[in-house]
This record gives sequence, structure tokens and C-alpha cells, in this order.
Amino acid sequence: MSSAVAGSKDVWTRLVQAFALAVTVCMLFGATRLTPELKGELGSVAGVGFLLLAGTLLSELLETIGLPHLSGYLLAGIIGGPDVLELVDHHTVDQLSPVNTLALALIALAGGAELKVSTLRQVAKSLSYAMFLQSVLVGVVMTVAMFFLGRFTPFFATLAPVPMFGVALLWGVLSITRSPSACMGILSQTRAKGPVATFALAFIMSSDVVVVVLVAAAMMLARPLIAGSGGFSVRDVQDLGHELLGSIAFGTTLGLALAAYLKLVGRGLLLVLLAIGFGLSDFLRYVKVDATLAFMVAGFVVQNLTAQGEKLLHAIEQTGNVVFVVFFANAGAHLNVPLLRKFWPIALTLCVIRGLATYAAHLVSSRVASDPPVLKKWGWSSLVSQAGLALGLSMTIANAFPGLGDGFRSLAIAAVAINEMIGPVLFKLALDRAGETRSEEAEISRTSLMPPAQV
Repeated sequence: MSSAVAGSKDVWTRLVQAFALAVTVCMLFGATRLTPELKGELGSVAGVGFLLLAGTLLSELLETIGLPHLSGYLLAGIIGGPDVLELVDHHTVDQLSPVNTLALALIALAGGAELKVSTLRQVAKSLSYAMFLQSVLVGVVMTVAMFFLGRFTPFFATLAPVPMFGVALLWGVLSITRSPSACMGILSQTRAKGPVATFALAFIMSSDVVVVVLVAAAMMLARPLIAGSGGFSVRDVQDLGHELLGSIAFGTTLGLALAAYLKLVGRGLLLVLLAIGFGLSDFLRYVKVDATLAFMVAGFVVQNLTAQGEKLLHAIEQTGNVVFVVFFANAGAHLNVPLLRKFWPIALTLCVIRGLATYAAHLVSSRVASDPPVLKKWGWSSLVSQAGLALGLSMTIANAFPGLGDGFRSLAIAAVAINEMIGPVLFKLALDRAGETRSEEAEISRTSLMPPAQV
């Protein structure tokens, strides 16, 4: 009897949520059509409110069919974005870029703080084999795939074989990027604990370092191939060394400073995290230091070299509740739907090949590392998603090679959009099937978007 009542209550709750979502969409849709001036400053405020409310409500509704909250945030942004209902215009999407900067900084800090040395020891063997095979096998397969499929894209079809190989090499390296934000978002919702969750966290967070090195090396190799003149640039090697060493040094200093503040003061952490997310991110970009790697190192230092790791994670959790809903919803609104519609056949083909290569590399690495059965079966699931890192690197590549025009970045955006919509669903499904999700805690912590200190 009690279960029936609970089920009835749950149904009514979902109906209320669906009604609230419909009312929100209809009101804002009517307001934007009747009062075009909403596209000014008031429109920005209304847009943020819509992304926050609609993202939360839609994520709750999609949860009933087993989809992750992340999918709800993204879908709310896509539906309300400039290319569908136009409830949030391009101006608002662009104005929310500082929120993206803050969210990525918090994700990197939390990710580093979750990388405990004890956790890395648990998966060291699996991590080393997987990192090597995922980087080499997926990179090679995607380079070959792009070399042949590039002939079917209007902006690469006219390239000679040698420049085309340079472009394919860049695409191969771009394909090994993963999505820390998607991984953290799913783990925060499910409160998952187990081999799959541990491996996903350790692999994705540590792979950023490998990606930074490989992208710099690929650009150094591709430059003479695409330009058709010149040789390898020593400057690229110098820039790579500066970026890596600078990121590690700055991250270590920031981590020690954060730990000292947490121990001696321990108050006003919201303002400290906001200052780090907004101010330091721009400063690091100016001095050409990788902000994601620096913040990850800072979180790692606080967790493993001091006793303040739990306090830092709690502070990030409290700060990130609202930020991450807006971040993922804005990512959905930022999706260029006409571009995706134009390039979806080639982008989808590349995504399928990437997924198969990722799965094959995982099977080989799991067998060599003698992983437990559950990790052999589901460990690949977290490696499908791509997000901000891939988009940022595609912009870097496009800026470094102006001759490619917007074609490379446009195709990258389309492919990342597909992977970001499919990847989180696969990862949550895998965690559920592996029995690592903790439904009771996830229900209690439904509104929390960052992982607890115990993950």
C-alpha cells in the first residue's frame, strides 16, 4: 500500500514538473514575441532564469526514463536556444561565457581533488595500458578515417594528399580528448562507487596532460605538411615546455595557498572560488599557461599534500549547485543546430568510427591489464563524451592554421555535439548496469552537481 502511495505521489510530482516546464516555456515564448525589447539586458536575465529552471525541470522528467540529468540540461538549452525556440538569443549565450569559465575552473579543481594517490594506485596498471592504447590506437584510426573521409567534405576535398594527411593528423589527436565535465556531472548525480567510476575519474582527469603534449607535438608535425614549406619549429617545443612546467608550478603554488587559507581562515570560500574561476583563468590565459591543468594540480595538491581536501570539495559542491546547471544548459544553447544539420553525415560517421576504436582499444588494454570483469565490460563507456577541451583545441588548431578556414572547427563542433549527447547516456547506463550507482544517495543529493568527498 505504501509503495502505491509513493508511486502515485511520484506521478503527481512529475505532472507538476511537466506543467511548470510547459508554463515557463509558453510564458517566455509569448513574452519574446510580444516584447522584442526583452532581447536586451532584461532578456539576458530571463534567459539565465530559463536555462536554470528549464534545465532542472527537464532533467527531473528525463530521469524517469533513465537518462542522466546532464542530458536534461543540454536538451533544455538546445530547445530554448537561438536555433530552435529562440527563447535565449545569441547575445545571451555569449554573455554567459564567464559562467563557462567559472564552471570549468571548478570542475578542474574538484577533479584534481578527487584524484587521491590511493585511487591512482588502485588503477595504475589499467590506467597505464589504457592511456597508451587509447592514445595510439584511437589516434591512428581517426587519422586514417579523416584522411579518406575528408574527400567528402567541401572544405578539405581540394587538398593535396600531403596537406590532407596533416589535417588528418590534427583530427586524430583531437579525437582522443575526453570530457571531464560530463564525467563529473554523471558521477555527481549517481554518487557512483566502484571499479568503473574509479577508472573513469582517474583516466579522464589525467588524460588532459597527455592530450596537451600530443596536440603540441601534432601541430609541430602538421605545420610543414599543411604549409608545404619550412621544417619543424623548435618554438613549439619551447611553448610546450613552458605550458606544462608553468601549469604544474602555478598549480602547486595555488594548491598550497588554498590549503593555507582553508586551514587558517576557512570563511568566505565562495568569494575565493569566484576569484579563482574568473580572475585567475584570464590571467593564466594571458601568460599562456593551461588553466585546466593548473587548477587540476592545485586540487591534487590540496587533497594529497594537506588535510584540507574534504573542505575544498565541500566548498566546490556548495558553489557549483547553480553554476553547473547553467553551464550545461548554455552548452546546449550554444550548439549550432544548422551546422549540425549540414555536417551530420560525415560527423556521425567519424563519431561511430571513434566509438568503435575506443571500444576496441579498451578491450585490448583491459585484457592486457587483467582488469576485473565489470571494468572489462563497461570501462569504455566514460570515454565517448567530448566537450570544452575538444572545442578549445579545435579553435587553437584553426587559429594556428588559417588556411583551413572555419571548416575544421565547424566539423569539430558537429562531432563534439554528437558525442556530448550520446556519451553521458552511455556512461550512466554503464554505471547502472555495473551496480555502482547509489540511488538513495542520488535521490537525496539530486540538486547537487559536484561529487562528495567520499567518491
